[in-house]
Formats: sequence, structure tokens, C-alpha cells
Amino acid sequence: MHKLIALAALGLVVAATTVAASPARTTESELDIVQTAQQAGQFKTLLALATKAGLADDLATGELTVLAPTDAAFKQVPKSTLRAVQKNPKLLRRVLLYHVIKGKVPSTTVVTLKSAKTVAGPAVKIRVTGKRVFVNNARVTTVDVPASNGVIHVINRVLIPPK
Repeated sequence: MHKLIALAALGLVVAATTVAASPARTTESELDIVQTAQQAGQFKTLLALATKAGLADDLATGELTVLAPTDAAFKQVPKSTLRAVQKNPKLLRRVLLYHVIKGKVPSTTVVTLKSAKTVAGPAVKIRVTGKRVFVNNARVTTVDVPASNGVIHVINRVLIPPK
């Protein structure tokens, strides 16, 4: 089983978004990464693609950091490009795994890094400019969304791995 880690901990100055716990749960930290993303409601495309690629179960286990593009970020991707990626299972997995980092990487650590190796293999570049944190060209908009098996950092663009 692939262990997925999404690049995510960015921007100490960005306010962290809290995800409401489900009525059956007592705290949000009891939810895994997939459940936390579902509760947030802004990662439907990411979750659908992870399910299509057979990665959803992997994201729910192991300690990971996920750099999570929102549904709005996926809308920026040309539809023809998104369709082509969806039709190629190997490419879809590579793109999604490029958003995952092995281990829990909180924002306090992310801002000290220049890069982070993704589960897909290639590293993403990390840059802090003023009060903003960027992963490649994506801006981190929300940091440190807690999950029982890691952390989610929300980004405003879909990351494309190098060829």
C-alpha cells in the first residue's frame, strides 16, 4: 500500500481553518485525513480523484502531510488537461502523490525548508515571501488542519510534477 504524504505545512502567518467535527466524533483530531477533507467540504474533486486512483485508503492511514488543492484550484486546470490526467491512471497517481509528503510536517517546520520530497518522488520547492508561503507556484492559504494521521495544508493551485 502506498503511503501518501501531501505537502502542506506552510505559512505561519496564515490563520488555520478549523474543521467541524462530525456529531459522532468528539474532536476533529479523531478524523483521518480523508474524513477531515470530507468534513471541510472544499476538496470534493481531490477526494474523487484519490478514490478513482485507488489512493483514498492510503491517505487514511500512515502519517502524512497533504498539500490539498481546493475545488476552486481544480477549476483553474483546463478541462481537457484534467480529462487527460483522469484517463491515464499512472499519471493521475503521480499527480496526486506529488501533493503528499511522508510524515507530519507542521507549518512551523515547513517555513524552515527550501524543499520537501513528495511520495511521487520529485521534491516541491518551498518559498516564504513576506507573510506568504508558496509550494512551487501554489500559495498556501490555510495551514495545520489537523487529522488523526497527519496534517493538511490547503493550497490554491494544483501542483504538476516535473516530467
